[in-house]
Amino acid sequence: MMMIKKRCVVYPKDVQMITGRSERYGQDLLQKIRKFYNKKPHQFVTTREFSEFSGIPVTDVEPFLFP
Repeated sequence: MMMIKKRCVVYPKDVQMITGRSERYGQDLLQKIRKFYNKKPHQFVTTREFSEFSGIPVTDVEPFLFP
């Protein structure tokens, strides 16, 4: 049985692919999301948190994270 790996975190490059904006924009947006959720700079942003913050449904985000 083959197991499909799924990522649960979002990186700046993912934000770039999803929004069509620059990678720097992705870095800034993830920083805002971390601040919004009271996370420390080293903590990851999950797909759920990204979806809730951006208003983009998780079902629309996932295809960009899983090849």
